[in-house]
Amino acid sequence: MVQGYLAKAREKLRVAETLLAGRAFEDAVSRAYYAAFHATQAVLLTEGLTAGTHQGLVNLFGLHLVKTGKFEARFGRFLANLKDDREDSDYEVFAAIDEATARHAVDEARQLLTAIETYLGAL
Repeated sequence: MVQGYLAKAREKLRVAETLLAGRAFEDAVSRAYYAAFHATQAVLLTEGLTAGTHQGLVNLFGLHLVKTGKFEARFGRFLANLKDDREDSDYEVFAAIDEATARHAVDEARQLLTAIETYLGAL
């Protein structure tokens, strides 16, 4: 199951990068979030945890993986920011998602996925 979530995360990141290159900034942000979401689900599973909501995922990651020192605090911020940006890009009619915002989201998702893969590889 962990490997399935990681594969899905990698695919979402690949799609986010394609959308960014195609200047579909709102959709790139959404896919970047889901790359981070699936990667986070994978690492939470290794802790015996599953989240029932998107906010729950952010909270569990913060409590069990950031506050315990397994991940740097910036990764918790990345996940929370990506969630907020995804909500804006998916639901706000006049969302201000520009290229810089989308590029930042894709970069944060990539960094989080890499950190999670590195952590899981060390287990």
